[in-house]
Amino acid sequence: MKVFLDDERQTPGGWDRVYWPDEAIALLETGAVTEISLDHDLGDDARGTGYDVVLWIEEAVATRGFIAPRVLVHSANSSARQKMALGIQSITALMAARGGSQ
Repeated sequence: MKVFLDDERQTPGGWDRVYWPDEAIALLETGAVTEISLDHDLGDDARGTGYDVVLWIEEAVATRGFIAPRVLVHSANSSARQKMALGIQSITALMAARGGSQ
């Protein structure tokens, strides 16, 4: 399953759309997600951002042995994109350290 987290953009063909981080995380927890593409700004920061999903994946990989899917960022927010990219680098490093791959 490919998951697209965004509040405004059109969902690409073949992707399942979610609007909020908790929805994306619920799908990640099923283990069925092979790829996830994240926007950062979702219209209500109180409900979370795409960065919250990156943090969840990073913690799950570090503490529970979670196998991360391929993580992409499609946010137009350049500073948030950079922050998310650093989180993805950390996820990749954690996976590599234990012999997994992203």
